[in-house]
Amino acid sequence: MTDNFSLRARVEGGGSKVLDDWGADCEYGVLKDVLLGPADHYQWLETSSVSKKSIRRQLPFDAEVAKQQHAEMVSAYESADVQCHFHSPDPELPYHIFARDSSVMTPFGAVITSMANWWRRGENYRAIETYARLGIPVYDYVTAGTFEGGDFNVIEPKTVLIGWEGDEGRSQQGSAVQLKNWFEAEGWEVMLADIDPFYVHIDLMVVMLAPKLAAVCLESTDTQVVDWLKSKQIEIVSVPFKDTLDLGCNVVALGNDRILLPKNSTVLKEKARALGLEIFDPDVSMITPGGGGVHCMCQALRRLPG
Repeated sequence: MTDNFSLRARVEGGGSKVLDDWGADCEYGVLKDVLLGPADHYQWLETSSVSKKSIRRQLPFDAEVAKQQHAEMVSAYESADVQCHFHSPDPELPYHIFARDSSVMTPFGAVITSMANWWRRGENYRAIETYARLGIPVYDYVTAGTFEGGDFNVIEPKTVLIGWEGDEGRSQQGSAVQLKNWFEAEGWEVMLADIDPFYVHIDLMVVMLAPKLAAVCLESTDTQVVDWLKSKQIEIVSVPFKDTLDLGCNVVALGNDRILLPKNSTVLKEKARALGLEIFDPDVSMITPGGGGVHCMCQALRRLPG
């Protein structure tokens, strides 16, 4: 890889350099390199409606099982010919397993986000270290409020859906607008969507599966977002609301009509197979009650152009 690390690669007003060897211009190009977090110190904490319910109901948590399931997910990526890169473990960062939140990968480099929970903010610092180690430039840093990577959803090349949940959520309007301004200056189309904090991030209800094909929870996704997707001739695969609560819509497109989804995501699995998609379905049932699925656990570092 030849791109050199830089602490801030964004060009004010647009025209930032597209990286030669890293970057992703959509969520469905062939995934070649992925960034994952460590499972070493994972435990469930009260971060979302999902994890709060798991803890409130005193569901059993087994850290060793979580590690084994994380390893199964890594094996699934490797069997799909995806090279896995990892954040370094930090005992103070139990939610570092969710590599989606602390950064966002773009064709211009990584955006370092601004975590909402105070006990997760160290993940941003470790993310900078990871990008420095890999030689991937930092595009810029979210500074206008809190923002997490699950709310940055690149639907198609130069087209992004950005979610925000208000002051009570994990991504705030000011930070969403900051990102909107940056990417509009780069010539992108940007759709902002305010969502209920109950849903945590936009990628729990809208995820691309393949070109012009998206998994969407129609019961929870704003009509304006659905209409916007349809205006782009994107076919929608409906996922029931109940499945989204189990992170069943939080899936990863691997490219070439392949997707990685949780073993328990039975409805989407059946529909995807009927559409001819190849399925990789690791069991992550000890991880998802903590509030994140397979999409939350990954950050694409390099995808072939979509």
